[in-house]
Amino acid sequence: MAHLGTCVDGRPHVAPVWYRYDEAEEIVEIVTTGRKLANIRENPQVSLSIQKDEAGETEWMVTLLGTATVVEDDDQTESARERINEKYNAAAEAYAENTLVRIEVGSASYQTY
Repeated sequence: MAHLGTCVDGRPHVAPVWYRYDEAEEIVEIVTTGRKLANIRENPQVSLSIQKDEAGETEWMVTLLGTATVVEDDDQTESARERINEKYNAAAEAYAENTLVRIEVGSASYQTY
């Protein structure tokens, strides 16, 4: 799981999201709705924090800063949702109301523990 940071009324808004990283395109895909999506529409500058734990011990973390693009294409959204849901072992049709957001990574910081 990742934590998506957006901005609303000049204040940070952070929420957990499922994600998928596309190495070929160097983008992160999420499907979301509600406050997160509204914030992205208002200000596409986002951050994403991802941490890998094993048996309660942190192995690594990465923080990404990037620009989000809302994808208003039903077919692309459905395909992305299926890929993300597969990663998290969820039913392919889960979260059918969500919209695809692609995050172009501008910078990244990484740390191992």
